[in-house]
Formats: sequence, C-alpha cells, structure tokens
Amino acid sequence: MAKVQPRTLSGFMELLPARQIQFDRMAAIIRESFSLYAFTPLDTPLIEASEVLLAKGGGETEKQIYRFTKGDNDLSLRFDLTVPLAKYVSLNYARLAFPFRRFQIGKVYRGERAQRGRFREFYQADIDVIGDGQLDISNDAEIPAIIYRTFTALGLKRFQIRVNNRRILNGFYASLGLTQQSGAIMRTVDKLEKIGEKSVRDLLTAPDIGLSDEQAAEILKFIAIKGSNAEVLSALEAYRGSHPMFDKGLDELGTVARHLAAFGVPETHFVLDLTIARGLDYYTGTVYETTMLDHPEIGSICSGGRYDNLAEYYTDKQLPGVGISIGLTRLFFVLEDQGYLNDSLNTAPADVLILPMTEDMAPAIQLATNLRTAGVRTQIYGEQKKFKQKMNYADKLGVPYVVFLGDDEIKQDKVSLKDMRSGKQELIPTGEAVGKIVAAITAKSGETPILDKGAL
Repeated sequence: MAKVQPRTLSGFMELLPARQIQFDRMAAIIRESFSLYAFTPLDTPLIEASEVLLAKGGGETEKQIYRFTKGDNDLSLRFDLTVPLAKYVSLNYARLAFPFRRFQIGKVYRGERAQRGRFREFYQADIDVIGDGQLDISNDAEIPAIIYRTFTALGLKRFQIRVNNRRILNGFYASLGLTQQSGAIMRTVDKLEKIGEKSVRDLLTAPDIGLSDEQAAEILKFIAIKGSNAEVLSALEAYRGSHPMFDKGLDELGTVARHLAAFGVPETHFVLDLTIARGLDYYTGTVYETTMLDHPEIGSICSGGRYDNLAEYYTDKQLPGVGISIGLTRLFFVLEDQGYLNDSLNTAPADVLILPMTEDMAPAIQLATNLRTAGVRTQIYGEQKKFKQKMNYADKLGVPYVVFLGDDEIKQDKVSLKDMRSGKQELIPTGEAVGKIVAAITAKSGETPILDKGAL
C-alpha cells in the first residue's frame, strides 16, 4: 500500500512539545489575568448555523468563512468570538446577570490567503463587558488595566496601550462637514504610519475622497496632536464646542485617562493617540490598540473598544459593550520570530524523571506517588534500556531533575538526585527527597514565558 505523505495544511500551526507547553503557559496566564478581574469563562461551539453566524452578512468576512452542509443543515465555522457571544447573550438574556463579564480563549477560522504570521486557524483570547441598556464609562477605563496586567504577567515590558475615542473623531469630522466621508478618511488616516504624511495627504485630496487642501491640512494637524496625556487632553479642549459628539467623546476620554492611575496603569504604558480608529462601523466610543515599542512594524497585538449594540441582529434589546481581543496564535508566532520566548523556561512535561536501576519497581512507584501527592509532575521511566539511552531520553525531554534508584540507594534508604541544568548530583535520604525537590522547583516557578530584556 502506498504511503500518504504527512503534511500540515498551510495556515494551520502545529507545535513541538516544548513550544506547545510554552503556548499553553501563555494561555494559562491570560486566563488567570482575566479571571482576576471577575470575568466568567465561556465556551461557544466551533460550528454554528450559517444563518445565525452570518446574520450581519456581506463583506470580506463572508468570503473568508468556512461554510459547508451536513444533510439539510447549512453550517459554518466561527470566524471570531464576538458573533457567538452576541448569539449567546441574546439566547440567555433572561438568565444572565448584567453587566455580563465573559472571557473566552478558543480557535476561530478564516479562509484567507495564508502567509507568514497570518493563519487560517488561530486562537483568540477575548474579554467583553456587556450592559443592559447602558454601560458605565468606568468599564472602558478598566480595560487598559487588564491589558497592562496581562502582558506584564506574560513577561513583556516595552509595550504601549494606545487609546482614542471614536466620538472625538466623528464629532471632529462632522464639525468640518465631512460626516459622509468620515469612514474613508479614517481608513486613509489609519495608513499614516505605513505610507507617511505626504501619501495620506494625496489620498485625502484625490477624487475618491475629494477633500480640499485646507481640509486635509486641518485633519493632519488634528491627528498630529501629541504629548503627555494631560497635554493631549488640554489641546483637545481647544476644539470643545465644535460639535456635541466631539464634546461627549472628549469627556469620555478624559474620564478614562483620569481613572488609569487608580487602576494601576503607569503613564509609560498608556498614551492618547488620535490616529487610532479601529474599524469603521462596529466601534462607537473608546478604542484601543496595543503595540510593542521595539517592533512597531508588527502592528497591534491586542485591540478592541466600545460598541453601542452587541446583538442588534438577534434582539431588539440594547446591549452596549466594551471588549478586547488578543490574537494569541499570531502573538506567539511573532514573539518566537523576534526571539522573545524564554528558552530557559521549564517546558518539560515532568519536573522529575525517576530512573529505576533495579528490577524491583516498588520503591520508584512509591516515590513517584509521594511526589505527585506533593504536586510535583513526575514520570517513571520503566523501559529496560541502557543507562545512556535513559539519560538521552531525559535530555530530550528537558526535565530539570532526574532521580536514580539503584541497589545502593535502596539499601541506604536514599535517592540520587541530579540537577540536569547544573550537572550537580547528590545523595539524599528518601524522606527528605520530596521536600528538597518541591523547594527547588518552587524557586524556579516564577519564570515567565516571554523574556523581554528591555525596560521603561
């Protein structure tokens, strides 16, 4: 029979064991951070009825969706975690407590062209706060605190959370009489870092958008407002009164900025940035983008914002919300590509590998049981191989500690414990082995999966 050549589909990521453990550790830290802020976990189906998933319909999203039939059922794979959340909240509205705070870490699927750093199957890590009729602006201010704590816990140092408010932008463009062109203007301005000011000016004054030179200059002057957060807010005050929507957005942005210190976000990691718009129709208020300071070319590693009505395609109830999303698979790929993954992190499946050197396995089994009771991940290597092969196995797994149990050790009621990193080996009483191993592992447990040597 002809053999099938094994292969992984383009746009789908498979990791070797050590990297998978590192990825799972990142996901666990994100989960712990989200839980600390009282978000409840949610797991929605990968497959939904197409009519439910595509209620909004149209656009690039529908072109990229994986859609298929099974019998008479028209089904689709979820392309994000927000639409399933909208369905979930609409379906369970009467049984949920509002504001409803949920997080979800799960796979989503998009049939776009696979390329370096872009995947067709990838994990997203989302949080959202959903209100019933209204949602206080303090929730918008808490989001940057969650971003800051999450990335700090992962080990990142040099990152910055960029915040704006869509009402400021919409109000500003309305004051210039450019409401109809505002979407095209924001799409163009969003390219500023990639193509430069001159190219943006040319696009704004081209026939497709059709701004005058004076209007383009006014827009570029406005989005160029920089400085400390206090300086940016002060500069924006000069525009107060130009339009009611602008004033509302400025009040909201000011409230978010004032709350951030109390939420524990240092100003080194938070900046008001008028170039941030995030989407064209979905977001309506506060918007966020998080970037790595040393790698701005990567783009946003966490983004989101405020929206007026999460579930308008499923219910007449007004359900405003605010949320963020981390593209976890892409982030992991980027961090590996840029050398940020901590290769000294213990990524072995076991903390201790026990190597019985006698035919009697009972002492090894008893020691393994004691170690596991103490919470130590333990493996017994029971294969009848040569000593060199056993050590090669330990090296390949990358276990930090190996325990040898031979006739001499058993007779003395002791074990030989080897630190695989330092090469140091010592003979210790069996009764002390568990405590010593636990202490050694605990001392190294604070390592983060990301190693960012920079500092702010």
